[in-house]
Amino acid sequence: MKFTKLHGAGNDFIILDNRELGLGRERLSHMALKLCARRTSIGADGLIAVVPPSRGGDFAMWFYNSDGSEGEMCGNGARCLGRYGYEKGLGGDKMVIETMSGDVTAERITKRLYRIRLNDPSLIRPDMDIEVDGERFDCTYIELGRPGHPHAIIKLDDFDRRDEDALREIGRKLRFHPAFPKGANVTFCRLENGGLKIRTFERGVEDFTLACGTGTGSAAAAFTLKGFFDGREIRLDMPGGTMYVSLTNDNGKISGVYLTGPTCLVAEGEILDEDLQA
Repeated sequence: MKFTKLHGAGNDFIILDNRELGLGRERLSHMALKLCARRTSIGADGLIAVVPPSRGGDFAMWFYNSDGSEGEMCGNGARCLGRYGYEKGLGGDKMVIETMSGDVTAERITKRLYRIRLNDPSLIRPDMDIEVDGERFDCTYIELGRPGHPHAIIKLDDFDRRDEDALREIGRKLRFHPAFPKGANVTFCRLENGGLKIRTFERGVEDFTLACGTGTGSAAAAFTLKGFFDGREIRLDMPGGTMYVSLTNDNGKISGVYLTGPTCLVAEGEILDEDLQA
């Protein structure tokens, strides 16, 4: 079967056109687990299946994390899928992508630069005090869309100076913290050069990724609510690159969260994985 691989600021995805393949969710989950493996297959943070729309959009996406679990949405995945949709003639300069958490608009800015409107937050819990191993963390919990895609935004001024393995363990414990019944993607943040420097421990990947689109949007929303930004063109630096978020803050109600960043078309080819076929 044919595949396309793209990445957005280092957050990489395998895309399959499931309109033709007609694979079921259980089969796609198994394929994600196999194909996303870094050493034994193509390798990626997630698998995206393009499926027919059901709500009037241009097309729909089913998203699977590298551990095979199905995710509600993926911001960078949707941006990369916007690029894929344009390149494959599934949509024009602007398109609507249906996701489990709601419709996402995608827009082509340049050949490689794409912008999406993320799902509006359906739940925000600011100023949560979360404890891990005796250390307390300043947390804002945000869910994007319905059903909500969960994010724990942690203000931690020295996160990038801590031992990486120790920070990874904090991220893992926060990801499974009982305060978050659905689990959470965990984004560590600090203010830097008029913007934010961030790093995300992603649910479903169960490790740090080079970038996280929904984590980026959630971090921008959280720090806007804290009064650090006015919502206009917020710069966010991640290990994989830089993205920008613009949003509207109407007396504490966040909406119109737009995420802009780069895409890279990496490869197209045919999957010949003998273990997968077996």
